[in-house]
Amino acid sequence: MAVTMDLLRAPRASASAPGPRVAGADVAFAALVFGVEALLACFLPEEPASGRPDLAGWALLVGSALVLVWRRRSPLVCMLGMLAFVAPYHYLENIQVAPIPSSMVALYALAVAGPPLRTFLLLPTVIALMAAIMSTISAPHAGTEMLKSAGWIVAVAVAGEVVRMHRNYVAAIVGRAERAERTREEEAARRVAEERLRIARDLHDLLAHSITLIGVQTSVAAHILVADPDRLDRTAVAAALDTIADTCREARAELRTTLRVLRADGDGPLPDLAGIPALAKAAEAAGARVDLSDAVGVAPVPPAVGAAAFRIVQESLTNAVRHAGAPSPLITVRVDRRETALHLLIEDDGSCGGPAPASRADGRTEGRSEGFGIVGMRERARSVGGTLTAGPRQDRTGFAVSAVLPLTVDHQGDPR
Repeated sequence: MAVTMDLLRAPRASASAPGPRVAGADVAFAALVFGVEALLACFLPEEPASGRPDLAGWALLVGSALVLVWRRRSPLVCMLGMLAFVAPYHYLENIQVAPIPSSMVALYALAVAGPPLRTFLLLPTVIALMAAIMSTISAPHAGTEMLKSAGWIVAVAVAGEVVRMHRNYVAAIVGRAERAERTREEEAARRVAEERLRIARDLHDLLAHSITLIGVQTSVAAHILVADPDRLDRTAVAAALDTIADTCREARAELRTTLRVLRADGDGPLPDLAGIPALAKAAEAAGARVDLSDAVGVAPVPPAVGAAAFRIVQESLTNAVRHAGAPSPLITVRVDRRETALHLLIEDDGSCGGPAPASRADGRTEGRSEGFGIVGMRERARSVGGTLTAGPRQDRTGFAVSAVLPLTVDHQGDPR
């Protein structure tokens, strides 16, 4: 009995979200159904076991139509209420066809609400109940005739089930479309965030490198002018100014290339290992000494890996020139291609070594990496599936940056 009641209950979703309240339209619809039933009761011909309704018959006919106001809010209650009124109506031998409209509406509402198991368990119960009632009246073969004419009951239930399935199908399509739209919006937001991060890295690497070199070279020229104006070395000042002009032109050209790529929304040429000597030359123009003996002659690497390595070396040289604390720091750049990865090591002998810098909540480190340089280098290494460490050298003064970049990456980001 408990199992049967569980099957007859409405779905959990329907229980948590009850249907609409009784509205004026529901009352008007119930009145319309009663009007049809009244016409049938008044004008259909009488039969031996089917006479005009008396006062009790009319009351039961009104009740069978009245319960239809709950067909949307509680279709099971509506169906059971309809049976409670129709069964005694038939037993009193009133016009048998009159309550059929309300029975059809109640059964259709039950089938549309679902679940289908409840509908098709209740369907034979209704047919058997009506056949039993018809068998008890004076007509001997009324129950048999009821079973023969039960096809309309099955047809109404099937029609309601078809409508329910169609509604569920449409709802599923709409739900999938909404989820797909949300997914597209989230993907677009993610791509925008990634693009903003990439642009921030590009501008940081380009402008920080160029501005650092320009600042160092300007300081050299100012020192020459102020320290000993009586013995002014015009050649040195001119060389420093020429270097500043060259650095500005290079920065302008690279910035123009970056903007061209952004405007075209396409893939421009990626920097690679071949550009490292130019970076070393720029650092030497700022007063540093760069050892590239272990960074030349490296076999070609995948473009994304080469671009990430170029940017890591560029930022490391910029940090060394800016933070080394020595007038002419020695910077050693080692690039070693092995079977599965490209290994980078950039070291300087500056005086800003000492204890390892403390970590900050935002992922940066105190000391040399007050800006976003090391954060950007780590992001570039991660974009190709690699790792990067940076900190003071353990055996001597200075700073070291070490990176391992896999040569085969399943998902390569844009290390530009």
